[in-house]
Amino acid sequence: MNTNTKFKELERALKALANKRRLEIIRFIKTRKEAVVGDIASEIRLSFKSTSKHLGVLAGADILEREQKSVRGFYRLSSDMPRVARQIISDL
Repeated sequence: MNTNTKFKELERALKALANKRRLEIIRFIKTRKEAVVGDIASEIRLSFKSTSKHLGVLAGADILEREQKSVRGFYRLSSDMPRVARQIISDL
């Protein structure tokens, strides 16, 4: 991976983590191992739609991964998340 690609990955991860709601989402998923959008939205007191957008940002930065089980999508911490994200999340 070249330096420019590493910087883009780092920037995407840091931008995704630079939001209080997304940090709340990560902390909740970290304690539960996996969760559906409705449970996350209820926990952080945010609408389903807004929570889904935040989850999309986190998934786009490879911080979360989504698994479809029947009609529900479950989110969990990504096993391939950027190293910097893993370091920050360990402090939550």
